[in-house]
Amino acid sequence: MGASKTEHFTEEQNELAKLMKALAHPARIAILEHLLKVNQCICGDIVSELPLAQPTVSQHLKEMKNAGIIKGTIEGNSICYCLDENTIDKLHLYFKEISTKLSERISCC
Repeated sequence: MGASKTEHFTEEQNELAKLMKALAHPARIAILEHLLKVNQCICGDIVSELPLAQPTVSQHLKEMKNAGIIKGTIEGNSICYCLDENTIDKLHLYFKEISTKLSERISCC
């Protein structure tokens, strides 16, 4: 995160920021949605679903894997990717907490 003074924030805030940054691209949202649709996917299948070159898709997959959003296993010459359920649960709980707090709040704007 560079010079953003991450040490001033909690570990959870830094982790959530890393996850959200890794999702902050429409191609990565499309990959996430595709993995949800098929439940498991080989990289070649993802490339055929997106209007992007294979190296570009591979870079997006790498960023998502580094953030822990997806996990992959090697099967022969292919890498099979799927969503990391624990990470998706963390995001779900975070946004659910925000939604709950907003619903309990008295409107001020």
